[in-house]
Amino acid sequence: MKREEQIQNSAIKTNGIRRAFVSFLTYLPHKYILLSGRLLGRVMYFADVPHRRIVRRNLKFVYPEWTPKYIQEVSLKIFQNIGITFIEICQIACIPKENILSGTKVIGKKILLNAIKENQGAILISAHLGNWEIVAPFLSANMGKRASMVGRRLRVKLINRLINGLRTRFGAKVIDKEAGMPKMMRAIREGKLLGIMLDQGTQSSMGVKVNFFDRAVTATHAPALLALRCKCPVIPIFGVRESDGNLKIIVEPPLKIKRSKDLKSDLKVNTQLMVNAIEKAIRAYPEQWFWVHKRWKKYYPHLYPEYMARKKRRRARKGRKANSAKGV
Repeated sequence: MKREEQIQNSAIKTNGIRRAFVSFLTYLPHKYILLSGRLLGRVMYFADVPHRRIVRRNLKFVYPEWTPKYIQEVSLKIFQNIGITFIEICQIACIPKENILSGTKVIGKKILLNAIKENQGAILISAHLGNWEIVAPFLSANMGKRASMVGRRLRVKLINRLINGLRTRFGAKVIDKEAGMPKMMRAIREGKLLGIMLDQGTQSSMGVKVNFFDRAVTATHAPALLALRCKCPVIPIFGVRESDGNLKIIVEPPLKIKRSKDLKSDLKVNTQLMVNAIEKAIRAYPEQWFWVHKRWKKYYPHLYPEYMARKKRRRARKGRKANSAKGV
């Protein structure tokens, strides 16, 4: 009995600590989130040497006119934005629906309302910019079941549950990126808003070659294909941070999708059109984009020699294992 009582008391104590932490996060003033987030980002900046190196190389690659000192300053701000965003995400996962956007400006909300006025679906393209996770709660709180987000399953299960829970708190759905095209098309045809991140790379077979910051990359053609097949609007949307630290959601007017009789050409042209919209937003807030991506690794592998060396070693190990299994 003593053992059972100890386990029960331990569970009660753990739940009490969890509730206290949730309560603390819920009512933590935003100015303290900014202060603690900047501190966390500064620690990450000095501790995470590999990602700091990637950020600096990416910035130097796309902004060759920037001085080393300015690149260093922007790099620190990028890590601080990541730190602030992490703490904000934890708070957003706890606070009530009515408070979720109380301090957030929304510019262009009517554009979304017009897009679904006649039960028409729409594609919302976005990027890992500012606090990108504020967009999902905004859509969920305002559109409910009318919103769906496309996401990649994260390796860390705890973080994956946190992010999915945040995105689906108020009725929105998450569609797994892997083999999710039929579900995406169904969501649009049901009149839903479908959110897709467009700033990460993809396999060549799943994308097209476009220019991003005047450099070649491969981008997914899924939004372009969906827009052409479903004849729905494509709307850029971003959650960015203003100079005072408060968040602002910007909804841009629908892009003018090009249509011809050449599907391959249409996919490339329209994907480039969407990537241009993403790039425009990043150029407006360069210190808020997630520059830790190895975004140009396919066509410019020299930017990430450490990554390429690890990749080469992994391939060599796999080759040795395969030969060993064959008895060679």
